[in-house]
Amino acid sequence: MALVGIGAATWPLAVQAQRSGQTRRIGVLLYWAASNREGQAGVAAFQKALQQAGWTEGVNIHTDIRSSEESAERGRKLAAELVALSPDVILANTTPSTVALQSVTQTVPIVFVTVSDPVGAGIVESLARPGGNITGFMNSEYSLSGKWLELLRQIVPSLTRAAVLRDAGNPAAIGQFSAIQAAAQPLAIELKAVNVRDAGEIERALADFARAPNGGLIVTPAAGQSPNRDLILGNAAKLKLPAVYADREVVAAGGLIAYGPDRVDQFRRAADYVDRILKGEKPGDLPVQAPTKYELVINAKTARAIGLTIPPSLLTTADEVIE
Repeated sequence: MALVGIGAATWPLAVQAQRSGQTRRIGVLLYWAASNREGQAGVAAFQKALQQAGWTEGVNIHTDIRSSEESAERGRKLAAELVALSPDVILANTTPSTVALQSVTQTVPIVFVTVSDPVGAGIVESLARPGGNITGFMNSEYSLSGKWLELLRQIVPSLTRAAVLRDAGNPAAIGQFSAIQAAAQPLAIELKAVNVRDAGEIERALADFARAPNGGLIVTPAAGQSPNRDLILGNAAKLKLPAVYADREVVAAGGLIAYGPDRVDQFRRAADYVDRILKGEKPGDLPVQAPTKYELVINAKTARAIGLTIPPSLLTTADEVIE
């Protein structure tokens, strides 16, 4: 109750600060590496949208940006560091960053992006009424996971087996795999779960899987953004395994095909929530929102390299074809 009282007292102060022209402080905690181009584009879109709402860096806001470089331990340290700077609001991307911040503050407002299952991860009480100090923009609904298998079947009509690469430590992994299982049953496709704990495990599992024909890979979001991403790409190419990913960034790096939400758009939309919180609204009253834009990206060069012909119907519906 004391924490709730403290949190409630912060929003009237926020309104006073806005009216007095005081410089506001915004924290940003990224899980992705600082070199991640999608992350850089997302932060740029977030800052541009804030400026359009009247918040200019160095004039009435100051932004502290940290990247955990895909390390949960480093993320926890940076979360504590950002909270110690007494920000008015913090933007976090991915579940690990959001959970790290949640563990060190129940009062500083947090807006997340690219989180797959905020309710299941214990981040919010419900999508409609998050409660507490956290709200944001979810990555996707679990039903999207079935779409990855459908795309893989379109690319490989003879598909009878699919390996699902996942981060078993990510709370969303179970829900995603369950949705893929539901889609696999009517298609009579056999699934194999592969955890991405270490490089050796990945290489052994993929080499073993590739010994039989008619197989393909589904690389879930957490696995595709893991430190083993390049290892996964390299083995998929070497073993000539068609693979579907959730992130455009992975396909730009050499992956075959990706279908998922426009993550840069989520950063852009998050600026509206940050603006509203800076003006006094409570994050717990702002509903968690689902993506509004999805992207289908195909790497035609990778398809040729593994001897695969992409159906023309799929090429014409793609948002982007990388040659």
